[in-house]
Amino acid sequence: MSMTDNQASVVDEAAYAVRRTIRIAAPVEKVWQAVTEPAHISRWFGRTELDGAGPGARGSITFDGYGRVPLAVEAVDAPRSVTYRWGNDDALGHLRDELDEHATVFTFTLESVDGGTELTVLETGFDRTSDPARNMAEHAEGWVSELDKLVALLEGDA
Repeated sequence: MSMTDNQASVVDEAAYAVRRTIRIAAPVEKVWQAVTEPAHISRWFGRTELDGAGPGARGSITFDGYGRVPLAVEAVDAPRSVTYRWGNDDALGHLRDELDEHATVFTFTLESVDGGTELTVLETGFDRTSDPARNMAEHAEGWVSELDKLVALLEGDA
């Protein structure tokens, strides 16, 4: 199993959602750390800062060449799922300091499978963004490049 076997994101235009499911040759505990602990998230995604752990924690995620995006933890069901809300509306063309009505929500769901972990990301709420079609297309691409980095990081550590 290598990351080249992982499928691209799927855009569900009717549901205003983007979903991607991948397999990672690493145990659930390691994948859980990678998607919930700021120091780990920062190694593959964007530089992540949170003022706490668990629902209600707030902070930001900063991408090189893009900027700082507000981030909040919405829900945690360890080690099965974690939900974040972020203000990453690319089509607005400017960055927001606070989460607003344009924010989308993404959930990482982890499942133990033979040989590692199945990780699904589901991002919803694109109907609230300034340009749903454009944002869904851009985020669908983004989840491919970012999650491929996660796979490379975790499988490199394996």
